[in-house]
Amino acid sequence: MTDGQKPTQRKASFGATMKAVFWSFFGVRKRRDYENDAAHLNPVHVIIAGIAGALILIALLVVIVRIVVAQ
Repeated sequence: MTDGQKPTQRKASFGATMKAVFWSFFGVRKRRDYENDAAHLNPVHVIIAGIAGALILIALLVVIVRIVVAQ
C-alpha cells in the first residue's frame, strides 16, 4: 500500500459469504457480484464457508450413494 491508502473494510456478513460461496460452487456468479464480493467479503469467512460447503457437498454425495447402493 502507498501512503494515504487505508485497507479495505470488509463489512459483509457470514450469511452473505455463504450465499456467495454457494453460487460460486455452481459457477453462476455475475461479474458485478464477483467485484462486489472481492470488495466486501472477509477472506477468512470465505475460507471457512468454502470448507463448510465442500463438507456439505461430500456428505450429500455420500448419502446419495448409500441410498442408491442400498436399493
